This record gives sequence, structure tokens and C-alpha cells, in this order.
Amino acid sequence: MAWLDGIPHPVLPGDTILKFADRHRGRGHIPTLCDAPQLEPYGACRVCSVEVALQAGGPTRVVASCHTPLAPGMHILSESPKIRRLRRNIVELVLSDHPPDCLTCEVNGNCELQTVAGKVGVRRIRYTGGRNHLSQPKDRSHPYMTSELAKCINCARCVRACDEVQGQLVLSMHGRGFDSRIIKGLDTSFLDSSCVSCGACSQACPTSAISDIFASKSIEATNKTRTVCTYCGVGCNLNVATKGSEILSIQAPADSLVNHSHTCLKGRYAFRFVNHPDRLRTPLIRRNGRLEEATWEQAYDHIAGNLERIRRQHGGDAVAGISSARCTNEENYLMQKFIRTVFGTNNIDACARVCHSPTAYGMQQAFGTGAATNSIVDLQFTNCILVIGANPTEGHPVTGSKIKQRAMKGVPLIVIDPRRIEIVPYARHHLQLRPGTNVALLNMFAYYILEAGLVDETFIRQRCENWEAFEAGLRSLDLDALERIHGVEREKVRAAAIEYASAENAMAFHGLGVTEHSHGSKTVMTIADIAMMTGNIGRPGVGVNPLRGQNNVQGAADMGCQPHQGAGYLPVNDPACHHQYEEFYGVHISDRVGWKIPQMYDAALDGRLKALWVMGEDLVQTDPNTEHVKKALGALEFLVVQELFMTPTAEYASVVLPASSFFEKSGTFTNGERRVQRVNAVVPPLPGTRPDGQIIVEIMNRMGAAQPDYTPEGVLAEIARIVPFFKGATWEGLTDQGTQWPIQEGCVGTEILHTETFKRGRGKFHFFPFQETREIERHSAEFPLILTTGRLLEHYNAGTMTRRTNNALIVGRDELAIHPTDAAGRAIADGDWVRVFSPRGEVGLQARLSTEVKPGVIYCTFHFPDHLVNVLTSSESDENTLCPEYKVVAVEVERATSPALPR
Repeated sequence: MAWLDGIPHPVLPGDTILKFADRHRGRGHIPTLCDAPQLEPYGACRVCSVEVALQAGGPTRVVASCHTPLAPGMHILSESPKIRRLRRNIVELVLSDHPPDCLTCEVNGNCELQTVAGKVGVRRIRYTGGRNHLSQPKDRSHPYMTSELAKCINCARCVRACDEVQGQLVLSMHGRGFDSRIIKGLDTSFLDSSCVSCGACSQACPTSAISDIFASKSIEATNKTRTVCTYCGVGCNLNVATKGSEILSIQAPADSLVNHSHTCLKGRYAFRFVNHPDRLRTPLIRRNGRLEEATWEQAYDHIAGNLERIRRQHGGDAVAGISSARCTNEENYLMQKFIRTVFGTNNIDACARVCHSPTAYGMQQAFGTGAATNSIVDLQFTNCILVIGANPTEGHPVTGSKIKQRAMKGVPLIVIDPRRIEIVPYARHHLQLRPGTNVALLNMFAYYILEAGLVDETFIRQRCENWEAFEAGLRSLDLDALERIHGVEREKVRAAAIEYASAENAMAFHGLGVTEHSHGSKTVMTIADIAMMTGNIGRPGVGVNPLRGQNNVQGAADMGCQPHQGAGYLPVNDPACHHQYEEFYGVHISDRVGWKIPQMYDAALDGRLKALWVMGEDLVQTDPNTEHVKKALGALEFLVVQELFMTPTAEYASVVLPASSFFEKSGTFTNGERRVQRVNAVVPPLPGTRPDGQIIVEIMNRMGAAQPDYTPEGVLAEIARIVPFFKGATWEGLTDQGTQWPIQEGCVGTEILHTETFKRGRGKFHFFPFQETREIERHSAEFPLILTTGRLLEHYNAGTMTRRTNNALIVGRDELAIHPTDAAGRAIADGDWVRVFSPRGEVGLQARLSTEVKPGVIYCTFHFPDHLVNVLTSSESDENTLCPEYKVVAVEVERATSPALPR
């Protein structure tokens, strides 16, 4: 027990005096200026000072409560006359150097300095004004970030947020005494600094010294709604401030288990696409070759009539659907239900096909479940981090920052990637392999673990099978050949392997650099092999953890948006499962595996697929071999597209239906750690648009498949009756923090999978010898460079939404990263326009000379439709899942005189 102002309260391990007081009296009982819940205790402002005695009535001393550990038996005086005088004096000194413009300041009414001044009883300022901060110029250089450092109180919260939360180290305190001030970079502007626009500094600032163009700390909003970000698979929680139907600003909740006061620039700032003039606001029907405006009733009649005609003339298998990770679980569930129950076909797929389908397949083969084994919070328990084929600080920024923070604090980091990505300088080992050789390198990695005697024999004996065949495969490896294949010195591979296997707990993360290969599934299974052979499964700080590309890739697959498994991953061709689905839906369900997305294109071209319904996917821009995709869409009799904007795919549509964005609807998303979270509508749907789930229900009713009115609560209840691992999920039970599946009765979640046994019983080892990709075998002589593609922090896949925000002012085009050696051999200078061509086509890009790639490898993104980089990529794919091989493209590059190229 400890006493706070004479009242005893229990003490918890790790308590500081401030935490103790916050818990028992509420945050703010002890005022503070330099403390924030997302930051480590700092002790700069001393406003949180208290008197402490070791016994009642004993001598006291003044300490800063934020960083002073609490001990049982302490007596704390938080409001003694001495402390009140001290706090008032400190705040007066601060105010003597602060502009007196509170009434017109953007944080008026929400300024912590203003609040603290009132709480400590400041009624006058006895000190003369300062000479430093009042002269600081305003910085409005950046598309998002602003600063007015005349209002800075030198609490260093912004510096610490940049360091401790984002890990970017942009801000620092310069000078001493009254000359001390915050600087960006080497005393430059926000725009010219290395700021990544995460906004952590703005949210941490107690005044408006650092803010943003949206004045996100103002009290102008009339409502704040908590929802979940729609961009990457991290699943950040957002507090969205609104006034009427307008979104004013976004901040990150301090209590979120996922992102704890942190988000990237997409989640925090890229929201103005919502009411952009380009938003679709009315259905469009193609008449006489042109898309013309129509009413919803006309659009539904036109759709129903054509789909019924096609079903009658060609059968249900002539229809297919493609669902979207941009949509909620409920909407994805309804989409697959629509295709399966109305048309009696399993021709349903989703964008997981082109990103993480090898993860689901490979982990199901190894473990029985195709989802992350652990939670991101386990980073605090791990002793080694392995990142394979992922660029987390760009693709999954909040998780990437957590990985970087752990590495900065000394946790060994191993990066296996063909590029020198942002986290490489913090890594102990970087294995910069040739694209397409993951299996070769990981086989060598596993061999060195075996050779070093670091195999967990007990784990293997008790929990795994097929070890003998895997061990024999490793012992048969030709290490000389493997070294030549992947291009990394074997001693570097050995050192990294021993680092991983020697750690008490080692945690592996992988991304699309693993899955988007012709050997993607094999690589996933090999990663699983490495985790199992070292016993790194089933406890905190370990596991195999895919970094899911989009916000609801996990959920779309969970809901059955795939042709071989229905909702809950039950095989559609298993007699018992097939019977279960028919019983549940009360209609005939096909027991034949349907078409995957690449098979849909082939079926369209040969006339078997007549109609396609696309919900929220831009196939033309994001799928590989763009010209092949265009021909397939053009061959369809009927194409329906639900979208926010007129995309390259929507331009091929017979009917375009204007959908509502995630800000305008409710439902659930499932993030990369299996966390099912509520998405809450923050503004009404834009006039003329409808939520995707409502659209599907209305067309099902129009086509005779009676459905109740769409509500996310109602659909979630239906999901819980058919998806085994959603059994205990309820709308009310999910609460603000969400729940990780499997979800038991009472909405009780599961943080770690496979703790005692694997879903399939025993974990299964698989050995695969390396096979060169056919893209390289067929084309490397004529096209000697390897193009690998990826995405940037500022944009999201096709960039449909982010390109319509200020993110486009930060990065406004795709660029080609090329090594100076390769550039010199082709007379290419930095900034030159180049022609990049492959066996499929060519694009024009601006060159950026960079040593992030090795000679022979080039890199670019695919966010901008002006470039359509996927014109270059091939139809090569993973042999098990047909996931496209975006990461290995045989190309050549030559200098161009202008960006314009023939198409």
C-alpha cells in the first residue's frame, strides 16, 4: 500500500508515482506538461512534482512524480502549499515566453498549457517576456505538417514522439538555456527534412507549436467516432472528428492495443478523398458504348435482367465474382453468399489471390491454419526478429516502427530482402539475395541451423512429422550451387541462421516479397520449417507472422471469398462440408471448386465466363500482365463494378455502382494478427452512394434470394453461426479493442495459436529443392535486368484514394530505382526518362540512381495509372495458388527522350 494525500491505495509492480495517482484519482489529478501516455517518463517540466515521505508525518522531499518509482509505504502529498507554489512558479515562467493569443489559437479549449495554468491557479505573470521563441517563424512548407514554435514550451514531447514512437529522429532540441529550440533535421523546414508525416509529434505536442493543416487538436468538431483504418493490414484505430457530414481531422486513440497514439500519414491525413469531386455519385449504365447516368432502380433492373439471362442461357458457372479486402467482413461474406447461392457456383475470389494466397496455403499445409501465429505485441518478448520479403516501415508503418524500435534497442534484426530497405541500417544481418531465390537461401539458412546443432529435437519429436525427409533434403544440398544462385556469401547466411536459432525467442515476419513468386507457397512452408525446427511456435515472442497487404485481406479469406473454401475455410468439395453449407443456406450449392482470378481471365477469353461482378478492385491497374487483363474484361458479355471512383477497370464496365467508403459505413475488419475490429460509420454515405453490403442485399432480393435488410450486426450474427472461429463474436462483445480469432463464447479471443498442438494435429515439415523461375529461364538473355515491384509509404496499391489527397504532393509518380553501374552502362543519368520494356509491353518512368538495389536488379512501384507498371509483369504464378509473380520480371531499360511512349 501507498498513501496519496492520506488515503491508502494498492501498489502495482512498475508503478511510478504519476501512474499510481492517475489510476486512483484520474489522469490530470497531478498536472504535467512533458508527460504523455505514449511516451517514456522524462521529467523535464517538473510541474508534476510532489512531496514524498517514507512514513506518515516524516520528513519530505520534492520529486518529479512521472519518473519516480513508487515504493510500498510511501506517503505522497500532491497538493501541499509548497507544491502548489512550485507548480505555479514553473507555469508562470513558461507563460512569460508564450504568445498571449489563446482566444484565436487553434487549440483554444484543448491546450494542455492552458488547462495546467488554470489548474495550478495562475492569475498573473510576474516575469518579463522572453526574447527567443516569440521570434520563431511559422513553418507552412509541408503538405500536412505545420509548426509555430513561438508557442513551444520546450517539453520535448515532439522530439520524443519522433524518436520513441516513429523512430525517425527528425526533431531535436538545439541550443542551451533560453536559446534552446526545436529544430527539424539540420535546422531546416518540415518539407526539406526527413519527416514521414506520421503526425506523432503533432498529437504529442501540448500546445499548437507543432500541428497540421487540419488543426487536429481544435475543439471545433461536434462529434468524434472511433473506427478502423482502411489502408494496410495493421488495422490502426482512428478517432475521427466530424462536424455535420464533414470530416475535420483524425487522431490515434491512446488506449488502442493496435496502434497506441500512432498511425501513418495515410491513416491520419489521407481522408479528403471522401468528398472529392471525382467520387461516383450515381449508377452508370453502358448504352451504345457509353456509360450514362441512371437511377438505382434502373441499374438493378438492368443487372438482374442480364444476369438472369446469362444464367438461363449458359448456367451459373458462366458468372463469377471478385470481392475486396477494402470491404468489411460482412460485405465479403455477402458477396460470396451471393455468388454461391444465387448462381450455384464457386467462382468467387478476392485480392488475396494476388498477394497472400500462398501464405494461407503454405501455413495450412504446415500448421493447419493460414493466419499469423502470434500478436504484434509479442515484439516486446522476442529476442530476435527475422523479416523476409517485407518492407514494414513503408507497407505496414506502425508495425514497422515497432520493429525498428526493438532493433534500435538492441534486439537482433535479420533482413532478407533484395533491396536495402529503411530498416537495414538497424539490422545486424542483411542477406541481399537475388529476387526469386528465397527457397535457395532459406534452405541454406535451415542447413546451417542443423549443422550448428541448434535444432529443438524435443519440439520436433513431440509436435511435428516428416522431419526425417526434411533433414535428408537439407543434408543433400549443394552449398556451392546455392551460394551462386542467391548471391549471398554463405558465411553471412550462417551467421544470420545461428543468430535466429540461438535466440531464446525468435519471431519471423514475411510479406509479398515471399508470396508473389512462382515458389511463394514453398517459401512460406520453408519459413514454417525453420520456425518448427527451432521450436519457435506456440508461445509469446515467436511464430510465423505474415504482414497482410491490405486492411482486410485476412477477413476476405476468412469469409470464404475463394473458390475452393467457403466461409470458415471449409472445403467446398468435401461431402460433409458441402452438406453443411447446403443445410445452412437452404439452397443448392456447387461442390465443384471454382475459378481463381487468373482462371477467370482465361475463361473470359475462351468464352466460358460471360459475366463478372467486381466489388472494390481495380484489376486493370493492380493485376499482372495488364494487356491480358484488358482483353479478358473486354471479352465479357457483362461486367458490374462497385467503386468509389472511375478506375481503369470501371471504364470496361457494363454497369458501375457508386459505393460508400469505409468512413461512411459500419462493419468489421480483421487485421493481420487476426484481430476482428468494429468499423463505425463517421459520416453519412455521400448522396447517391450506397454501402457495398446494402448493394449486394438489394440485388439478391431483386433476383429472388430473399435477404433481411442489411445491418452489420445482423450479418455478423449469421457469420458466427457458420464460421467456426467466429462462434463467439458479437457486435457488442467486440468493444473498442476488437478480439483475435478463434473467438469463443463471450467474445473471448486467442492471442497465440498452436500453443499445445497444431490445428492439423502435428506440424508438417516440407523440403523443396530450388527451381529457377520460368520468367528468368525464358527471357533473361534478351531481358537481362530483374524488375521487382512494391509500394511506397505514401500510397496504397492502386492509389485510388491516396492520389486524391495531399499525399500526391509528397509523391506524385512512380519512379525506377536503378543501380549506378547499370545506369552508366546505358547512359542513364539521375532524373532521366527511361523506357522499361519486357516481353509483354513497355512503360516510361523517371530514373532514380540508387544503391538500394544490386547491379542487375531494378525496382519501382505501381501506384499511378499514368504509368500502368503492370503492363510489364507476367502471368507466371505460384504453382499451388496462382498468386502472380510480381517480384521477378525480366526487363531491359534504355534512355528515352520523353515520358510519352506508345501503348
